[in-house]
Amino acid sequence: MKIHQLLSGVDIPLTNEEQHFLVKHGTEVKITSLDEHEQWVAQSMVRKGAYKISKDSNTLIKHLHETN
Repeated sequence: MKIHQLLSGVDIPLTNEEQHFLVKHGTEVKITSLDEHEQWVAQSMVRKGAYKISKDSNTLIKHLHETN
């Protein structure tokens, strides 16, 4: 691994379907607005760390990686 890769943060590998979900839904998504398949995709993205669940458990929030 190179120094510039460490400084820029770790990339999360996403499938094409997950990338499409990210583009379609953006930074905040109401979980109730998702159909069953989209909920499955969102669950996968939460496991990978691309999204996190809000404190009230109703919204997915895109996890933004901040670099120091």
